[in-house]
Amino acid sequence: MTYYSYFDTVVARFLLGTGAINLVDSPVIGVVVETQCRFHAPIAFPDAVTAGLRVERVGTTSIRYGIGIFREAGQQVSAEGHFVHVYVDRATQRRPTPLPDVLQQAATAILVP
Repeated sequence: MTYYSYFDTVVARFLLGTGAINLVDSPVIGVVVETQCRFHAPIAFPDAVTAGLRVERVGTTSIRYGIGIFREAGQQVSAEGHFVHVYVDRATQRRPTPLPDVLQQAATAILVP
């Protein structure tokens, strides 16, 4: 479960850091509809953690994020996986909604198909 927490954190930091999503009043929010994690090697306290993030696919209403978790500044991945966010209207949280331009631009900037 710790690795999923890292995954969530790196995606959230990207979204907040680019201004693509505002936690308070963005008209859309991302809902995780799919996730996967492949474990390769342990990370434990007091190890520093480095995360890599890329976008693997940008759809009309969804984004697939690829994530790698590394121990300190190491070259060997400790865990790798992905999140798929479907973006929905904040108020209803029911139906997928098109990605706002700022979110699509931020995701496309780190797109690695």
